[in-house]
Amino acid sequence: MKHTISVLVEDEAGVLTRIAGLFARRGFNIESLAVGPTEQGNVSRITMVVPGDENTIEQLTKQLHKLINVIKVTDITDIPCVERELMLVKVNANPNTRGEVLQIAQIFRARVVDMSDDSLTLEVVGDPGKMVAIISMLNKFGIKEIARTGKVALVRESGVNTEYLKSLEAKI
Repeated sequence: MKHTISVLVEDEAGVLTRIAGLFARRGFNIESLAVGPTEQGNVSRITMVVPGDENTIEQLTKQLHKLINVIKVTDITDIPCVERELMLVKVNANPNTRGEVLQIAQIFRARVVDMSDDSLTLEVVGDPGKMVAIISMLNKFGIKEIARTGKVALVRESGVNTEYLKSLEAKI
């Protein structure tokens, strides 16, 4: 199972290196990594997506807590969150297929950020599932390049679980 781990750290040189080193020593892969400043000065949030079972993630969380400059570690996998990712995707789009590519972009609320005679570059923002869906739709045209930021997430203060709401909509 994939887990989303949110780590608050002090902005100090080497913090990310120590965290990456911990994962490397334990033989764990980080599938997604996003780092950025928070609302607090000198504090950054690291959001990681890591595969592993409950016991493995619990051990990893304990080890992260022990690292210098780590303020807080939270496994937010099962907590209602707002999750987003940014992706730039360059797709083949000649004059014959451009209309269809633009239609798909519109459906997914993607923005065209660059255009040439034979390609379009789209900016897509949304949850990770949206990224997978648009890639599968654009594959038939030929994807030239993809750049993704990795998942960023914040716990929902409302506590509303959107996965639960989606399951209710599916039943209606």
